Amino acid sequence: MIGLLAAILSTLNQFPQAYKVMKTKDTQSISLYMYCIVEVAIALWLVYGIMLRDFPLILANSLSLIPITYIFVVKLLHVISGKESI
Repeated sequence: MIGLLAAILSTLNQFPQAYKVMKTKDTQSISLYMYCIVEVAIALWLVYGIMLRDFPLILANSLSLIPITYIFVVKLLHVISGKESI
């Protein structure tokens, strides 16, 4: 039960931040480097899950990529446009 709860919370942990970014459009205090690293790490976990044909691993990491990718892209667009620094 504890492991299941930990897995659910780990999968959903970035949704509140993504919601805040969506509402405020503010990513000033977010590190582009950190989200780049997290994006790659989660993508690698997803590839690993696909290689193992491990559905829970695939599902968890697919869901995790949604808010992480959103935050990363918004931050990257702000940096490219000159609105914010890295």
